[in-house]
Amino acid sequence: MASLAMKITLERIALFQFTSTHSAQARELLGWSLERFSEESGVSAQAIARFEAGGDLLDVTRLALAFRLEAEGLVFFPGFAPGRGMNVRGSTPSPLERADYAMIE
Repeated sequence: MASLAMKITLERIALFQFTSTHSAQARELLGWSLERFSEESGVSAQAIARFEAGGDLLDVTRLALAFRLEAEGLVFFPGFAPGRGMNVRGSTPSPLERADYAMIE
């Protein structure tokens, strides 16, 4: 099991790499509406819309979005549109294990 410091580092990397632009581009790539992404991720459609418009989200909420999109095989790098990766599923830590999971927006 990874140490707490390693988990925090992995979460910070995932949060840095996943942007609001990535969210909108990934939804388009998958053909998902806000409502579908909301159902798939467990995050409210209002929070997703706010994020994609440049607003802030709690870290756990951003991780939930990134985690769900990466479960579809998408990868995120700053400055590039999302793409399909090989063997990347699960590279973002599951937000289910976080103590603040109940705070997902």
